[in-house]
Amino acid sequence: MSRIGRMPIAIPAGVTVDVAENNKVTVKGPKGTLERLLPSEMTIKVEGSEVIVNRPNDLKKMKAFHGLTRTLIANMIIGVTEGYQKTLEINGVGYRAAKSGKELTLTVGYSHPVVMIDPEGIESTVDQNKIIIKGIDKEKVGQYAAEIRAKRPPEPYKGKGIKYADEVIRRKVGKAGKK
Repeated sequence: MSRIGRMPIAIPAGVTVDVAENNKVTVKGPKGTLERLLPSEMTIKVEGSEVIVNRPNDLKKMKAFHGLTRTLIANMIIGVTEGYQKTLEINGVGYRAAKSGKELTLTVGYSHPVVMIDPEGIESTVDQNKIIIKGIDKEKVGQYAAEIRAKRPPEPYKGKGIKYADEVIRRKVGKAGKK
């Protein structure tokens, strides 16, 4: 049995979980509503204040879907109660970010500023050299953070670029001088 898949998911107070036909799961909470179509082979039951996910058989694909389905539902519940947040740091001389409305403007060493528009349901804030991305959908928050980082990933010599706050850059030694 999948260790993650067989664990029941506790539903906190103020959160409702509905399972429609074809395993369309809707989670409503204080921060908003999330909907997701999950693998139809899994059986998802709401029993009291718990969600239980079961699989039909022990095929490798079903074992994989079991843990995935349970984790996706758990992430939806965390999203509507606490929300998700990613922090990015900008390092480099003259590198900066500015926010105006839903537009995030990055000045990261190109001949032009890079303008990014916040996706639906995602909110970004700029504080000095930090960009904080918040939202209720874990997947969207992570994707938007990855897109911002991709505009100028950190380089290994001076560490210039946009990196995650918890990311460690493996530094390289520059070229040695003549002897």
